[in-house]
Order: sequence, then C-alpha cells, then structure tokens
Amino acid sequence: MRTAYQYKFRPNKEQIATIQLWLELLRRQYNYRLGERLSWWEENRCPVNACPLVMPIPQLRDNPNYYSQKRDLVNTKHQFPEYKLIHSQVLQDCIKRVKLAFDRWLKADKNGHKSGKPRFKGKGRYRSFTYPQIKQDCIQENKINLPKIGNIKLIQHRPLPDGFQIKTVTISRKADGYYVTLSLEDKSVPALTTEVEPTLKNTLGIDMGLKEFLVTSEGESVPIPQYYRKSQKRLKTLQKRLSRKKKGSKRWLKAVKAVAKQHKKVADKRKDFHFKTANELLSKAEVITHENLNIKGLAKTHLSKSINDAGWGQFLSILTVKAGNAGQKTIGVNPKNTSQDCSNCGEKVPKKLSQRTHSCPHCGIVIDRDLNAAINIKNRAVGHSVFKARGARRDTGATKREAYTKLTL
Repeated sequence: MRTAYQYKFRPNKEQIATIQLWLELLRRQYNYRLGERLSWWEENRCPVNACPLVMPIPQLRDNPNYYSQKRDLVNTKHQFPEYKLIHSQVLQDCIKRVKLAFDRWLKADKNGHKSGKPRFKGKGRYRSFTYPQIKQDCIQENKINLPKIGNIKLIQHRPLPDGFQIKTVTISRKADGYYVTLSLEDKSVPALTTEVEPTLKNTLGIDMGLKEFLVTSEGESVPIPQYYRKSQKRLKTLQKRLSRKKKGSKRWLKAVKAVAKQHKKVADKRKDFHFKTANELLSKAEVITHENLNIKGLAKTHLSKSINDAGWGQFLSILTVKAGNAGQKTIGVNPKNTSQDCSNCGEKVPKKLSQRTHSCPHCGIVIDRDLNAAINIKNRAVGHSVFKARGARRDTGATKREAYTKLTL
C-alpha cells in the first residue's frame, strides 16, 4: 500500500539559498535535456527517404534516452562544477522527469489520450526536486535530515503511520513557504480490490451542478461554496497593487507573492471542501455514480468561471482515489438526457436549463430537476430499467413519489 504525507518545514536562510540554487540549476538542466530530445525529434521524425527535397539531411546521431543523458551528467559536472553541489540522485531524477514528459507526449495512455508537447520551464517555474532514496531514520523529533542540505525544522502535524517505510522525499516551493512530501509504503497491507457490484441498495447517484454543488439520489444536496467568487474583491485589490509596481523591483516581487498566497488560500479551501464531501459520500454508499462529463469542454463555455470555481475534475479525482483506497467504487455513466428523461416512467420530457423543476405530463410526477437527474444516473449505473428500478407501474407510483418529494423538498 502506498500513501503520501505532506508537512511544512522551515529552513534557515542558508538552507533556503541552497534550495533555491538547486531549483535554478535543475531548471537549466531540465531545459537542456529537453532541448536535446526535441532537437533529435525534429531532425529524425521521418525516414531519410521520405524527407522533402528542399530539406537538408542532418548527420544521423543516436536518440538521447534516459540512460545516455544520465551518463552524460559526468560531463555536465566537469564543465559546470556548481552541479557537484546537488545530490547525485536528485540530479538523476531531473533526467527522469524529462523522460516522463517526453513519453507522455509521444505515447498515449490506456484511454488513448496524449499529453501536450513538453515546454521549457521559465525562471521560477521549476518548483520541486525529489530524493529517490533516503534513510529511514531521517526524521528525528521535529527535524528532517536532507542529504547535502542538513537538518531542517519540520512541522509534523500528524505522526507517520506505524509499519510504513519512507520511499521518496520531495521538496516543494509554494507561495507560502516550503513543503516536504513523504511517499510511504507498507508491503504487508494488501491493496484493496474494487470488485463490488452496483445494486439499488449499495449505490448512490450524484448530479453535479452550479446551483448546488451536488444532489444525491436520496434527495440530499450540498451547497456550492464559490470560494473564488467570494475572494474576487480581495484579489482585485491585490492585483491592482501589483499593477502599480515597477516590474522586477522588490515591491513588485512582494506584491506577486501576496497575489499567489491569496490564490493558494482559495485552492486550499476548495480542496478541503472536496475531501470532506468525498468522505461524507463514501460513508453513505459503497458505489458512487456520477456523470462522465467533458469538463474541459464545459470549461470553455460562458460558464467557465463557475465551473472552474466548483472544481468538478479535482473532486471526481479525489472521490475515485479515496473510493479505491477504501475498497469502494465510482462509476461514470453517459450524461445524455439524464435531466430530460423521467426517473419514474422513462419518458423524455424536454425542458430548458432555466426550468429547475421536472414535471412529467405522462405520469404526473413533480420533483426537482437535479434530483430527477441523480435518480437517472443511479439507475443507469445499476443497469436496471426505470420500471424495474422503481418497482412500480406508471399509474401507481406517481402519487407516492410526489408526496415523498413534497415532504423532502
């Protein structure tokens, strides 16, 4: 079993200078190694006999890979002695990051999706480095011992779990300081399997929206917090102060840091809300079903600010990971007509987005639009037809359903 714990730590001035120097040198090394790969790809991406006649044929050279670039670090240290200050495994991990970024661009994942072309990192854009190996006793009391950096005060707000070993250590620079992320592993804990099958009793459907963050198939709703919109006034003030500063000055850097801290505060609040909401949902059902939405496409519409503020993608990622760790499951269903189809009789009832109530002329049911969609999402995941899922005929379940709805709403 693998897990990760993140703590904030407080280095002194000398240690901060060392960390900043490492990050800058690693950024330059990342850009150089990425440039090697991109240069080779541009010159050798097509066969020699398929090149255009007007294109000069370059001298063939070996494809730079992870191992060849890692061997070349000896020459880097010889030409640039400052790289000897960096821990050797940290420098090798930088080469590994280049490999992963390049591979994600050229090779598709299991779903057939590819990442974008890797870009060079500008100044200040390389924000973390990793120790692939570290001693198990690196944490003593309230300090962590990092090779070639020293002992740093650690704010250990929760103890490490018993039986877990530290696999990797990642140092990150954020707007409000420095953080250390410990990747932990315990081989004695077996990985939980998600073989649970969805049924009407163990499944909960959720419909995510912008009026309410989500509505469950049981009629419960979670209000949407809108952290970004609530902080817009404060952000406007900070960004106005930033615009009046001379770019590159000390006051400009201070104003940039203030804006970044405010954005991080909003992101932390949103993430905390997502974790708490996911925990609450997983405590109510073994299987959580949701719509398989094209969130990137929806974020390009006129509702982009509200959709990004809600953070649907981050929430679904957190929900899926936490469900897998608990031996539970999440299922994404086809979102087509989940709001239009009647959850009681199955007939399609067209309605505009402004209509927030589902009123079926066929069976007479009147319920909230989002509740109707949540019930349809649950039924689709279970695989039952509407009548089998509802357990009632068209002319017998409407009255009871309408009475139940009026009591709950």
